[in-house]
Amino acid sequence: MGRAHEVRAASMAKTAAAKSKLYAKYAKEIFMAAKSGDPDPNTNLALAKVIQRAKKENVTADVIKRSIEKAKGNDGTNYTEMRYEGMGPGNVMMIVDCMTDNTNRTFTEVRTAFNKCGGQLGNSGSAMFMFQRLGQLIFEGMTEDEALEALLMGDANPRDVVVEDGIVTVTSEPADYEGCRAAIEAALPEVEFMQAGVTFVPNTYVDVPEDKKEKFERLIEMLNDLDDVDDIYHNAN
Repeated sequence: MGRAHEVRAASMAKTAAAKSKLYAKYAKEIFMAAKSGDPDPNTNLALAKVIQRAKKENVTADVIKRSIEKAKGNDGTNYTEMRYEGMGPGNVMMIVDCMTDNTNRTFTEVRTAFNKCGGQLGNSGSAMFMFQRLGQLIFEGMTEDEALEALLMGDANPRDVVVEDGIVTVTSEPADYEGCRAAIEAALPEVEFMQAGVTFVPNTYVDVPEDKKEKFERLIEMLNDLDDVDDIYHNAN
């Protein structure tokens, strides 16, 4: 069928895999929030917040419902949040967040990915000092003045607003993230965020040497393919 068909098929498969992973991530979060308290989002604030985030990411109502029903079923499943820190190829500092029902399996899989790609897992704190925990919104459609006005009108409290090549980046303290997001959405209802959430933002970035780029990209790919890995943060340009 030709190269164009192969490219389209590969792109569709990658999109489907990303969507499946996103659904699985929220399914686990909703399950844990429902299991740790009342499975009713009207009385469980933590559950309501997770569901709200899931809906903003276009997670289907069926995924949300099945996760809550599973929590009601008391099937004995339990998930543990794990965080691994390490150094990837090219001296890239990395943080890998996981949610798993088998910590031994997850540790082995993450360590294997690092080892195969020339990286190395470190101790707790070995990479964290290179990052700050911040709220971050990245989108298009506003000038710097318009973004600042929207945040001011929305009584939001951003830490910084930067516009570069038409891309707006709003950073905030984690506690101020929801207020900043609501202010931008109110001023620009059609906004589609390239990134939106509380994340780890690097203090400094590093350039990956040419001879290490393939291994670094392979490491990211291998980690993304692991079912237990939810988020990957790094300071590579």
